[in-house]
Amino acid sequence: MAGKPGRKPKWAIERDREKRDGPERVWLFGLHAVRDALVNPARTRHRLILTPNARQKLEDAVLASGMEVEVADPRRFPAPLDPQSVHQGAALEVEPLDWGDLSALCAPRGERPVLMLLDRVTDPHNVGAILRSAEVFGARAVIAPRHHSAPETGALAKSASGALERQPYLRVRNLAAAMESLKEMGYFLVGLDGAAELEIGEALATVADRPVGLVLGAEGPGLRQRTRELCDATARIDAASSFASLNVSNAAAVSLYAAKNC
Repeated sequence: MAGKPGRKPKWAIERDREKRDGPERVWLFGLHAVRDALVNPARTRHRLILTPNARQKLEDAVLASGMEVEVADPRRFPAPLDPQSVHQGAALEVEPLDWGDLSALCAPRGERPVLMLLDRVTDPHNVGAILRSAEVFGARAVIAPRHHSAPETGALAKSASGALERQPYLRVRNLAAAMESLKEMGYFLVGLDGAAELEIGEALATVADRPVGLVLGAEGPGLRQRTRELCDATARIDAASSFASLNVSNAAAVSLYAAKNC
């Protein structure tokens, strides 16, 4: 007799919930984040709350979006935000962006794409800053695992200062599987490691004609063992002092610059 079926894995439960209830909504806040979300045709928007002052500053974006505005007293701002959020009198309820699947987004198309992969980088301010750098240096996408990474939130959007609306931020079910798929597409994956023998420029110069994925780990733990094993090379960012170090968002910017100019 067949045994009793086991409990569904967490990812399957979440998938079924999304099919039933739709994606979980997010509150964006701050003038830049709200303005860019209002003019992004890919955004599904639900509720817009503005103070009179913010409404005046965002008038053109509000008109472009066609949304109705809930005008709020700044002393009793009704959006369900953290009390510490610097909302500047603007909040917008949205659904997370859908950037499609890995193969469609990242497949090389004649040019030399550069990707940024984040291994358990959970701080939304760091991820927001990385999205800004990725947009500046023309990265095809920023890729992170669906769990143990910074989700799309108001804090992340505000740190990204609008880049969240334009720079693909693809959260995958399994980072190792995504790395294997990218290698099959021809990507050369470089893991950032302060103890590596090669400097980042040296590592990238050897593959100047190949698509590149730059892989960064969380501050402190760094790259996980499996992530490191899947990298084709590891590289360091040279520092003037043996005690000097960069936080993950600064390291991302430096490595993206190196990839763009190698």
